Amino acid sequence: RESDHRAWTPVTYTVTRQNATIQGLIQGKAYFFRIAAENIIGMGPFTETTKEILIRDPITVPDRPEDLEVKAVTKNSVTLTWNPPKYNGGSDITMYVLESRLIGKDKFHRVTKEKMLDRKFTVEGLKEGDTYEYRVSACNIVGQGKPSFCTKPITCKDELAPPTLDLDFRDKLIVRVGEAFSLTGRYSGKPAPKVTWLKDDNVLKEDDRIKIKTTPTTLCLGILKSVREDTGKYCVTVENSTGSRKGFCQVNVVDRPSPPVGPVIFDEVFKDYMVVSWKPPLDDGGSEITNYIIEKKDTHKDLWMPVTSSTVKTTCKIPKLLEGREYQIRIYAENLYGISDPLISDEMKAKDRFRVPDAPEQPIIKDVTKDSAVVVWNKPYDGGKPITNYIVEKKETMATRWVKATKDPIFPGTKFKVPDLLEGCQYEFRVSAENEIGVGDPSPPSKPIFARDPIAKPSPPVNPEAVDKTKNSVDLSWQPPRHDGNGKIIGYLIEYQKVGDEEWKQANLTADSCPETNYKVTGLTEGLTYKFRVKAVNAAGESDPAHVPDPVEVKDRLEPPELILDANMAREQHVKAGDTLRLSAVIKGVPFPKVTWKKEDREVSPKADIEVTGVGSKLEIRNTVHEDGGMYSLTVENPAGSKTVSVKVVVLDKPGPPRNLNISDVRSDSCYITWMEPEDDGGSVITNYVVERKDVASAQWVAISSSSKKRSHMAKYLMEGTQYLFRVAAENQYGRGPYVETLKPIKAIDPLHPPGPPKNLHHVDVDKTEVSLVWNRPDRDGGAEITGYLVEYQEDGADEWTKFQTVPMLDCVVTGL
Repeated sequence: RESDHRAWTPVTYTVTRQNATIQGLIQGKAYFFRIAAENIIGMGPFTETTKEILIRDPITVPDRPEDLEVKAVTKNSVTLTWNPPKYNGGSDITMYVLESRLIGKDKFHRVTKEKMLDRKFTVEGLKEGDTYEYRVSACNIVGQGKPSFCTKPITCKDELAPPTLDLDFRDKLIVRVGEAFSLTGRYSGKPAPKVTWLKDDNVLKEDDRIKIKTTPTTLCLGILKSVREDTGKYCVTVENSTGSRKGFCQVNVVDRPSPPVGPVIFDEVFKDYMVVSWKPPLDDGGSEITNYIIEKKDTHKDLWMPVTSSTVKTTCKIPKLLEGREYQIRIYAENLYGISDPLISDEMKAKDRFRVPDAPEQPIIKDVTKDSAVVVWNKPYDGGKPITNYIVEKKETMATRWVKATKDPIFPGTKFKVPDLLEGCQYEFRVSAENEIGVGDPSPPSKPIFARDPIAKPSPPVNPEAVDKTKNSVDLSWQPPRHDGNGKIIGYLIEYQKVGDEEWKQANLTADSCPETNYKVTGLTEGLTYKFRVKAVNAAGESDPAHVPDPVEVKDRLEPPELILDANMAREQHVKAGDTLRLSAVIKGVPFPKVTWKKEDREVSPKADIEVTGVGSKLEIRNTVHEDGGMYSLTVENPAGSKTVSVKVVVLDKPGPPRNLNISDVRSDSCYITWMEPEDDGGSVITNYVVERKDVASAQWVAISSSSKKRSHMAKYLMEGTQYLFRVAAENQYGRGPYVETLKPIKAIDPLHPPGPPKNLHHVDVDKTEVSLVWNRPDRDGGAEITGYLVEYQEDGADEWTKFQTVPMLDCVVTGL
């Protein structure tokens, strides 16, 4: 049965021997087999193979490899190739074993221990002059087969043969633009020559259009989509240690020409014809210009009319023109490969009149020095007559009068060196053209220039040094370069380098970001050491670098805080109410200290604006009021220490209200007013007090004193029986403070006193329990009508009087005795 089936298949014949040949098996399949004995009684049990049996041809070791050849020999290597054996022994070749024998020795030795399947191998590391023979064996799963036949003895030495070169191209090759071309050939030589392609003595390298292909025997240079720039002398060099061979080909990539070079010059202008000229094309397309095609056009029409197509000169007469009409001329160049794009002239009117030349375009100024400048201009239209002279004029920019630069004629050149300029002055220049008709209009003035020598690069900055540092920055300072190269120093470039690195990094990208002679380099890493250098920059470029002498380790420099007080903190500060209070100080210390402002050891008012910069701090309170006065302190602190300064601030304002207002000695026409000074004098001496009164029935206060410096006043001229209110305010040089007012009105009346004793007290009747008394009125009533009499009695011998009652009349009966 097959190993992947469960059903058994019987063999079709009966075997009486102890062996059998099974036919019809499939190669590559695995089978199990079983056998049973049989007699007349019946069939016995089966005996089965224990392992599956794979059906395949018998396997042996491979035959010997064939055609072992030596392909190359040098003084220290041999390259060999061979073909596989004709029969692999029924199994795939798993490796080849290459062996060598040094002539004079008996045994072969294996060349490499690596598993080798390629049928080519280079034996290296041989000794020059030694002679070897080689053989190779093939291996499969059974084992190693017989070795191949040995090579002839091979002596290690360089095989030399001078290069040969056989080219498929001629000395000259013409190619149309856009076409591809190739240069091919064959070569040989030992050792293998090096192949180099050159164009006009420059080595060619492969790119998108240039393709170079070299095999051991052939060479090829291909160029796709050729352009005019591919024109040139191509050379291929084949070279080895024995010599070299070269092949050349002049390749001409041809195309239609470029346009003729303008401008079109109108040499002669008349009412019925013109004579024009031009320059040949810059590029003739690799083929000689055969002719020019000239056309004309009336500017009022869209039609171009042919003039000629057969001229080979760069000048042409344009005939059959209408007087007064404006014309344009169009010129083409033609060669064997096509017609160029056109050159079109400016408009020109057909007329006989000659005139002075046009004004040249704005001149350009070059090569300026402290006493001279070169003026360059383009030739203008000559007005129909040849230009015979140019007039160059100069003037200082702020002046109004133009002066001729020279009395000598200037022609035919279109540039002139103007001498005798004053150093440092600013000049403008203009140019006029002259013909036999006269002098034309001047050109627009040139751009102003200063008469000074050209600018050179500056010398390096002087004495760069690190003046300060923190844990992530370094402050650098230096002096300007000794020579600025006659140009303004735009600024400085600062670079830094980590010690041990080769790369310098820029701290600032542009010079104008550092116009001063100092700079803070930030973003450094704490604990690392850096080198620094500085370059000066002017309009001509960068100077050589100036290096900070020693590397700088980046870490905080500890300096205790220091306060340099501004004038507004140097002494007691007085500020008028409503004005702005400013306190400030310069702060030093490394690292920069923490800044704290306090008032009377408490946080300052929220209305205070506190500003802290890298050099100091400022406290500002706008619209001050009296409560903003007090003792202010500024504390600065860093790890190296702390420092505190204080200043007393007095807000100058109007005084507060007087205290303890009191009215006494009231009379019918006067009263006495007293008070105490205010708790707050507003920071200034009380100059006077203002006292006012008001009748309670009136809404208006009346001043009764406004200049008294005393703290009391006698209010006179009161109206008897009238009720009054009084108020007092204090004044200083900053104004009048708030009033303090009496809480209750007072009445202008004389003061009341107790009445005198009743007179002539006696009894008029006596009973056992009561007594009838009478008396007379007292001599004085105390300033008011008597309202009653108090009657008291006392037992004889007792100390205390007992109140009986108050009676309104001059008699009383005392009862209950």
